[in-house]
Order: sequence, then C-alpha cells, then structure tokens
Amino acid sequence: MILAIGEILFDIFPKYKRLGGAPFNFAFHLKNIGIPVCFISRIGNDTEGGEIVKQLKKYGFEIKNIQIDDKHRTGKVIVRLDGKGVPDFDILPDVAYDYIEFDSEIASLVNENIKLIYFGSLSQRSEHGFKTIQRVLSRRHPATSSLYDVNLRPNCFSMPVITESLKQCDVVKLNDEELRILKEMVSFKKSDRAFTEYLLVRYDIKMLSLTRGGNGSELFTVDQHYRIKSSPLEHIADTVGAGDAYTAVLSIGYMNNWPPERILDQATDFAARICRQKGAIPADPKFYNPMINFLKGNGNEKQ
Repeated sequence: MILAIGEILFDIFPKYKRLGGAPFNFAFHLKNIGIPVCFISRIGNDTEGGEIVKQLKKYGFEIKNIQIDDKHRTGKVIVRLDGKGVPDFDILPDVAYDYIEFDSEIASLVNENIKLIYFGSLSQRSEHGFKTIQRVLSRRHPATSSLYDVNLRPNCFSMPVITESLKQCDVVKLNDEELRILKEMVSFKKSDRAFTEYLLVRYDIKMLSLTRGGNGSELFTVDQHYRIKSSPLEHIADTVGAGDAYTAVLSIGYMNNWPPERILDQATDFAARICRQKGAIPADPKFYNPMINFLKGNGNEKQ
C-alpha cells in the first residue's frame, strides 16, 4: 500500500476545468495502474467539493479519507498555458487542503502496512498543514519509506518546510528549476552535481530524481549517477501533470528495486505520453494498458 497525502483541487484552464493536485494525480495514476493506494486530502463543503466527492467515488477512492471543511473553500488553480503548452499557475490561498487534520483515520492508516508515503510542499505552505504532514511522517513505521515531491510553487514554500521534508524522506524528486531555487536558498556555489551529492549525504537520501524537461532526467544515489536523454515530443497537448506521472513510476520502480536505467526509461515514457493528452489525468483507462502489461511482464521482478 502507498499512502499519498496532500492537495486535491480543480485546475481551471481557459476553456475547461480538470481535477488536479500533484498528490491526487500521483494517486490516480497508481490506482489505474493497479497499485494499492490510499489518498488523503481535505475539501470544502461547497459545490466544487461535492463535484470532487462524486468523481472520487467514480474513480473508486475511499471517501472516508477525504475530510470536509465547513470554513474553507475547495482548492483551485488558475492555469495559463504558453505556446508550447507549458503551464503557469495561480494558486488560490487559504483553502481546505491547507487544513488537513491528523484524525483517527490518518492515525490508523499510518499504523497499517504502508510501504511508502508520498508528500509534497504545497499542502505544507500553512503552519497547520506543515504540522500535520510532519506528524504523519514522524509516526510512520521504520520500514515505511517516504517520497518527497518538492514541487515548488511561487509563494507556497519556505526553507523550514523544505529542510524538514528532506530530513524525513528516502527519495526526493525535483526538477532543474527547483534545484536552482534550492541552491540559491542555501547559497550553494558549486555545480549541480556537487549539490545533489550534498543533498544525498546531508539528509541521508537513498535516491534523488532530477527531471530536466527536454534535456532528459537523471537519478542519483550516493555513489552512482544515471542519465537518460529525452526523445523529441510530437503532438504535445500540454505538460500539466507530467512530473506527477513521472513520480508515480519512480515510486513503483523504487519499491520494486528496479535498476535505475529501468526507472528512467519507464518514467520518461509514461510522462511523455501524459503530455500528449489534455490535463494531468487520462480520461480513457486504456491509457494505462502499456504500463499494466509491462508490470505483468518483467516490471515487478525484483533485482
């Protein structure tokens, strides 16, 4: 079982809206691939919250893990796309997912046989959210791994959130822009490679995943470095959620002890296919067949 905790919201595009939020996208992919996953979030007691409940029921998620907030509205993000489909986000502040409570449901889940906990930065932007997620992480079983998807959004992160999250994670996923921001925040003057080595050692991280958009992606461990180049993408609809798709496959590979080359290859391919459809989650379940078939083949063979 994987536990994903954090935001669920509506991405508002110029002509349509889609359900989103990195933790939800991550959980949605895993569920459709066939990986047991539990998703925890908080929504408002409003029209948008009601729509989310209906969709989550449709997708087969446990509604008991979705908290209802009578004081704060459901989260929204205004998404603007440039000519290449690259998004710019305007994230509404002070919404329901900023106030996830550590309740009895969460306490019981943390005590269950959870293999990995996924979390990010956005739902920790409030003091309340930060305390809740850090409490979840601090109470996990020693055998439970954690994956920190850095996922920095403007005005939605702080150094304490990043530092404490790095202390709690076994795997960290970030992109090249987030790496640059972190380097600036700690005034690190050496190369990107030196900084990744610093993070791995300083925070005792088992694996660091770095995505570089059109320049491919990389995996780092304390003593190894792996890289894959990106193939040119054709027919891009948008890049919304590509990183979440990548992270979903990264988590599968990490849990199943895939060779790093396999993780890079499969995560890159899956993220590229997400870019060919609108929004972060596919409407057609058949989208997942290639990954499901791969896992039925050799994808779950531990090395």
